[in-house]
Amino acid sequence: MNQYDVAVIGSGPGGYVAAIRCAQLGMKTAIIEKYSTLGGTCLNVGCIPSKALLDSSHHYEDAVKHFEEHGIEIPGEVKVNLEKMIGRKQAVVDQTTKGIQFLMDKNKIDVYEGLGSFVDATHIAIQKNDGSSEQIEAKNTIIATGSKPSSLPFINIDKERIITSTEALKLKEVPKHMIIIGGGVIGLELGQVYKRLGADVSVVEFMDRIIPGMDGSLSKELQKVLKKQKMKFYTSHKVKSVERKGDEIIIKADNKKGEEVEFKGDYCLVSVGRRPYTDGLNAEAAGVKINERGQVEVNDHLQTSAPNIYAIGDVIRGAMLAHKAEEEGTLVAETLAGQKPHIDYNLIPGVVYTWPEVAAVGKTEEELKEAGVKYKAGQFPMRALGRARASMDIDGFVKILADAETDEVLGVHMVGARVADLITEAVTAMEFRASAEDISRMSHAHPTYAEAVKEAALAATDNRPIHI
Repeated sequence: MNQYDVAVIGSGPGGYVAAIRCAQLGMKTAIIEKYSTLGGTCLNVGCIPSKALLDSSHHYEDAVKHFEEHGIEIPGEVKVNLEKMIGRKQAVVDQTTKGIQFLMDKNKIDVYEGLGSFVDATHIAIQKNDGSSEQIEAKNTIIATGSKPSSLPFINIDKERIITSTEALKLKEVPKHMIIIGGGVIGLELGQVYKRLGADVSVVEFMDRIIPGMDGSLSKELQKVLKKQKMKFYTSHKVKSVERKGDEIIIKADNKKGEEVEFKGDYCLVSVGRRPYTDGLNAEAAGVKINERGQVEVNDHLQTSAPNIYAIGDVIRGAMLAHKAEEEGTLVAETLAGQKPHIDYNLIPGVVYTWPEVAAVGKTEEELKEAGVKYKAGQFPMRALGRARASMDIDGFVKILADAETDEVLGVHMVGARVADLITEAVTAMEFRASAEDISRMSHAHPTYAEAVKEAALAATDNRPIHI
């Protein structure tokens, strides 16, 4: 029986980063993955393929709607070859997952393909896809089994017309009318992909606004922009039935007045969140507790009820984000090596990769008001930037929230071009407890979108932005 210092169950961003960091720190490491490719949801059916389709569809939309304004003339009709677009997406996925295999080899990490389940706290059985099985022994184990798409109890997901994000990444046709249940990140991103390609898109959301976990101003701005792009929104609607008749999907929902509303389309994307995935793990055999929400229970060191077993990523509490999982994987590896790492969960940024993008870190205005924190806000519109006008990306703004007395930055919220990259400036500043004035006095290159951060900081400091 092969023996290891650490075994990692699951090879998503949390799992493979944990394995690499453990190997770097001198631990003999194994990683167990039930699927034939490494990378988990993020690389195979999540972050990476969705961004590939977002970029491809963005290029198409630019060619159809914006090239002429830039003085670029294309003879003939611009057409979508969906099969080729999906093929390019898959090529990106394949290249990326092979890159993870390369990193495993480089760091001398043993890879086991099969379903890992606990025999006890130090032994893991691996049921391989060819029907055979074997066991390994591990002093420590990191559970990184991730999540799966959630649904509603009355919905029968047939993976043909009533689909999850996994199927939406490989459709063989552009829908005529895609109805999306859920106005969160995944639904909006994939909805924008197919809207650009010619589908009618309707978003049905239970809460009173889209991206409900983010600052209210971001929800309002993004919905306004997506409405201009002809996406339709039905907030405060409770879906109560989803029925398929041939190629038609009929959805019934109650609006906030209690009135029944009917939606008809040819595809329904169920995008109501994700659930922790522990199927087949046999956690109880190792003494690992699973709570009523299906999450693996952990303490502040990400240690489970079994002291030699840790858990990270989507399978535990907190935001289901690849970069959160990566930080947790690193933390566990360094903890096992006797180091004292830390994570500030308040400084894990959230991003929506629509166009314009949405990004945020820290506290929202709603959270600050609820906590009774006195704060000041500075906001700057993207349309006031020369860079934004040059690229025709004028939607959105940057908003900075700072403590009313100390001027420490408490939250930063952005909508606009490339804000997924810009938010890291805010994370860095807040990690070092910068004030709004600190940011305002830093030189920002001109012309860039980042100048909006400086101007918002000036507005928060003493209401003195330069360019509005």
